[in-house]
Amino acid sequence: RVAVVGAGVSGLTATKCCLDEGLEPTCFEQSQDLGGLWRYTENIEARRPSLYPSVISNTSKEMSAFSDFPYPEDFPVFLPNAQLLDYLRHYAEHFGLQKHIKFGTTVMSIRKRPDFPTTGQWEVVTEVDGKQTSHVFDAVMVCSGNFSEPSLPLHCFPGIEKFRGQYFHSRQYKHPEVFQGKRVLVVGMGNSGVDIAVEASRVAAKVTICTSQGTWLLSRVFDHGYPWDMVLNTRLMSWIRNSLPGPLSWELTNYKVNQRFNHKNYGLQLEKSCLIREPVVNDDLPSYILTGRITVKPGVKEFKDSSVIFHNCPEEEPIDMVVFCTGYNFSFPFLEEAIVKVENKHASLYKYVFPTHLQKPTLAVLGLIRPLGAIMPVIEMQARWVTRIFKGLCLLPPQSVMEKEVNEKKKNQVKWFGLTYDEVLKTDSVVYTDELASFIGVKPSVLGLLFRDPRLALTTFFGPCTPYQYRLQGPGCWAGAREAILTQWDRTLKPTKTRVPSGSSSPCPSLIAVAFLLLLAALIFGF
Repeated sequence: RVAVVGAGVSGLTATKCCLDEGLEPTCFEQSQDLGGLWRYTENIEARRPSLYPSVISNTSKEMSAFSDFPYPEDFPVFLPNAQLLDYLRHYAEHFGLQKHIKFGTTVMSIRKRPDFPTTGQWEVVTEVDGKQTSHVFDAVMVCSGNFSEPSLPLHCFPGIEKFRGQYFHSRQYKHPEVFQGKRVLVVGMGNSGVDIAVEASRVAAKVTICTSQGTWLLSRVFDHGYPWDMVLNTRLMSWIRNSLPGPLSWELTNYKVNQRFNHKNYGLQLEKSCLIREPVVNDDLPSYILTGRITVKPGVKEFKDSSVIFHNCPEEEPIDMVVFCTGYNFSFPFLEEAIVKVENKHASLYKYVFPTHLQKPTLAVLGLIRPLGAIMPVIEMQARWVTRIFKGLCLLPPQSVMEKEVNEKKKNQVKWFGLTYDEVLKTDSVVYTDELASFIGVKPSVLGLLFRDPRLALTTFFGPCTPYQYRLQGPGCWAGAREAILTQWDRTLKPTKTRVPSGSSSPCPSLIAVAFLLLLAALIFGF
């Protein structure tokens, strides 16, 4: 019996993976509906993520699909939040997940049973309408997310207590009308910060966005009009990024992102070239800077009564309103601190999933990772790995080995507005997912495919690394995986080719042009 905490993206795929392995999941969801982050509500609910209605996914539908459940071909390539929620509902209905979800049920505590060293069992206390109930579970999957506790480090902004205007965290934002005629400052240049600045600039008198570090800005529309992640997140590109020396890999990435526009000319360049930042995905910011709708400034030095002073900018800038897009904290109030210790906004988890010190590996945390790519397939792979460990079909290494790896990763953290980011090598979605896939025997063998199915091998290596690749072989293989891979560009182009026939068209090289190169690479690098 497995307790699943939360019925968002992580909780749904965790429940499904439990069923695939013959386990008995019970999913506890404190609200009255599934969807987690992707379920929009007009009111801000306590302990729930808050979404603004204009949010669109930053990763394309083919890269964001669960590995055995492609999106409908008529869905747009990048999904408005309402359609992504529809997809999650269809997923839950197709695999019969809803009967395993207890809505309106809050998890109050999760504690080890007295006989935990031998049984690995947990006592889970839940509350419904003020009445608490205790349950016993053999394992727990924590899927409660990390976008419900806003981080608002006001102590980092001198003079904010003197500011007479309005300020709030981006979690409170819903509609741009609140900025009508105002002079607005957006603090932070993550995805939410840029989205809000763009929306505000359509109605505000003036919008300024400030960043102390800069960013890499990507457009959803990438080379030749293809989705950015279907071009960048291929096995070939991942191999190149992670095989080159660090500085050379950075220069290659920097050159690629600057092909669309020179970030330095727009005030967006990264301050320290040795640091790897999570890229921001937005289609409008460069043109809004060009047309004067948005001004980019360095970090805040000090707030005044009705103005702000930026670093390296002596003059004061008048402002009426500040939006702090400074990210989120995360915690697990239902867990004892000794189970999952959160320190400096970092949880010490093996492969971002398992506490290293438990006598029995029967508790896992899903979704605490920032991959450079779609997160849904990554979480699904975490869930597939976790459920097989629960069953004893996969084993974790000794505690000393796990702790050594976790400690080494801590050394590579960099911080920005109190948020912790990891270097690109550790969160490259292809590398990380491949690693977990190899643990359970579902990582695709390009070399093996080359001799059995050359067309599929070429598409797998040179084409986008879509989640269906992890259903080609091994436990949980799906008969429709090959067809899903070979038709992924058809589904991508179907909603855009509405005036002309939607014949297949992709940036993948032809069979004759690259067969020899693939064979050579496979032999040399062990693919």
